Amino acid sequence: MEKANKRQSVLSGAMVLMGAIILVKIIGALFKMPMTSMLGTVGRGYFQSAYEIYTPIFAVAMAGLPVAVSKMVAESVALGQYRQARSVFTVSQKIFIIVGVSGTVLLLIAAFPYAFFVANKKSLGAILCVAPSIFLCCFMSAYRGYYEGLRNMVPTAISQVIEALGKLVIGLALIKLIMNRGAAQYTSALAANGYTEEMMNGSLSVNVFGQQVSNAAQANSVIVPYAAAGAVLGVTLGSLLSLLFLMVFYRFRKDGFTQEMVASSPAPQPGGVIAKQMISIAIPMVISALILNITNLIDVTTIQARLTSALSSDFTTVYNMFSTSLDKAVALKRLNFDDHAEVMKYIWGAYGTALDFRTLVPTITIQLGVSAIPALATAWALKNKDDMRKTIETVLRIGMLIALPAGFGIAALAAPILTVIYGRGNSSEAIAIIAPILFVNGIFTPLMAVSTPTTNMLQAVGRADIPMKTVAAAAVCKILCNFILVGIPKINIYGAVAGTILFYVIIVGVNLFFLLKISKVRVNWAGVFLKPFIAAVLCAVTAYAAHGVIARLIPADTTASIMNSDTFGTLIGIALGGMVYFAAILLLRGIVKDDVIVLPKGEKIAKILAKYGLLG
Repeated sequence: MEKANKRQSVLSGAMVLMGAIILVKIIGALFKMPMTSMLGTVGRGYFQSAYEIYTPIFAVAMAGLPVAVSKMVAESVALGQYRQARSVFTVSQKIFIIVGVSGTVLLLIAAFPYAFFVANKKSLGAILCVAPSIFLCCFMSAYRGYYEGLRNMVPTAISQVIEALGKLVIGLALIKLIMNRGAAQYTSALAANGYTEEMMNGSLSVNVFGQQVSNAAQANSVIVPYAAAGAVLGVTLGSLLSLLFLMVFYRFRKDGFTQEMVASSPAPQPGGVIAKQMISIAIPMVISALILNITNLIDVTTIQARLTSALSSDFTTVYNMFSTSLDKAVALKRLNFDDHAEVMKYIWGAYGTALDFRTLVPTITIQLGVSAIPALATAWALKNKDDMRKTIETVLRIGMLIALPAGFGIAALAAPILTVIYGRGNSSEAIAIIAPILFVNGIFTPLMAVSTPTTNMLQAVGRADIPMKTVAAAAVCKILCNFILVGIPKINIYGAVAGTILFYVIIVGVNLFFLLKISKVRVNWAGVFLKPFIAAVLCAVTAYAAHGVIARLIPADTTASIMNSDTFGTLIGIALGGMVYFAAILLLRGIVKDDVIVLPKGEKIAKILAKYGLLG
C-alpha cells in the first residue's frame, strides 16, 4: 500500500501540469516565430488551414474520454478495486483506438473537399500530414487519463514537453530541409541551362518538385506548401514521440500496484459494462464540445455579418469611434477606406488580436481542473465531505490567486503591453481599437480562468450533464447578444465582447451553483475571492501608476528598438505590481500552508511565514 499511496495533492499535481504547460507555450513560441519567418505569411496560412479543420475533429474525438478514464480509475483506487482500475485502462485503450482511427479517417475524407473548396488546394499536404496525430493523441490519452486517475501528473507533463520539443526540432528541421532542397533544385536547373536569376524573363521553365516554374516567385510558390506540410509533419512526429515515451514509461513503471493489492481486490466488471459506463460519462462532454465548435463557427459568421450591417447602416458613427486608427491605416496604405468590407475585416482583425491574449491565463488554470478530477472523484466515492470542500476551495482559491492579478494587470497595462508588442509593427495604429477590448477581457479573466475547472469538478461528481446544458444555454445567449449588439453602430464590435462576458458569467455562475449544491459544501469566499481581489486591485493600481510616472519622467522613444521607454515603463510596472501583490496577499493572509509546501523547501518557508502570522 505504501507505494500506491504516494499520490500528488490537487495543488502539487496542478503545479506539475502548470509548469509543463508554461514550458510547452515557450517551446511553441520558439517554434512558431521561426516557422513564420521561414514559411512567410502564405506558408503560415497553409499551416493554419490544416489546424482549422483538424481542431474541431480533434476536440470532439478527445472530449470526455480522458476525463472519464481519470474519474473511473480514481474511484476504483479509492474503493480498493485495483483490478477494476487496470480493466478501465485496458478498455480505454480499445475505445481510444476506435475513436482515434475514426477521427483520422474522417479527417482524411474531409481533407480533399475542404482543401479544394474552402481553404486552398495547396494546403492539402499539410492537412494529410496532421491527420495521423488524431489517432496518436487519442491513444496517448488512455495513458494520460490512467496516470491522472492515479493522481500522478508527471507522465502527462513530461509527454507534453516531449511532444512540444519534437514539434520544434523536427518541424523546423523539415522546413529547412524542404526549403533548401527546393531552392537547390531551382538554382541547379538554372545553372544547367546557363541561366542566372537576373536573366529569367519567363522564356525558360525549370522543374521544381515536379512542377514547371519560370521565376523565383513561382518556385517559392511550389516549395512553400511542401515546407508547410513538413512543419505539420513535425507536429505529428512530436505526438508519436510523446506516445512512445508513455508506452515505455508504463512498461517499466506500471501503476505502483503490488501483487498483494491486486490479489486482494475484487474481480473487475466485464469489459462491456466498463465501456458503457465510460461512454455514458463521455457523451455529455462530447455534446458540449460539439456545441462549442458549432457556436464558434456561428459566432465568427454572425459577428462579421452584423459588423458589416452596422457599417452599411451608419458608417459615420462607426468611423467616428475608430477614426484615429482608421485614418492612420489609410495613411499607411494598410486599408482601403472606400471598401466597407475591408474596413470590416480591419476591425475584425483588431478584435482577433485581442483574443490572442484571452487564453493566456486560462491555459494555465485549466490544469487545476485536470488535477482536481481524480481527487474530487475519490472524495465523492468515499463520501468524504471535508476532502470535497478542500479540493473545491483549493481549485477556486488558486485560480483566483493566479487569474485576478494577471487579469487586472493586463487590464491596467492594456495599451502599454500592446505598444511594446505591436507598437512598431504593421498593427501599431490598431492599438486604439484593441486596447479597450483587452481591458475588458482582462477584468473578466478570473471568470474565464475557472470556467473549465468548475466544469471538470462537476464531471468528477458524476454530473457532466450540467455543464452540457449550461454551455448550450450560454451559447444561445452569446449568439443572440452578438446578433443584437454588434449590429448597433454605436456598439458594433464591442457587442461581441459583451457576448463573451455573458457566456462566461452564465457558465461559471450556473456551474458553481450546482457544484456547491450537489457537494453540499460551503466555501470560504473571503479566503477564496475577497483577499486575492483586494491584493489584485492594489497590484493593478501600482502597475498603472508606475507606468504613468515613468512615462512622464522619460520621453517617449520612437526608435525601432524593443528596449525603449515604453518597454522599460511596462516592465517596471509589472515588476512593482507583482511585488505589491505578493506583499498584500501575505499581509491579508490569503495564502494557506498547503499552497506553500508544494514549493521547493516549502515546509521551511511555511514555518517562517507561520512564525510571523502570514499564513491563512
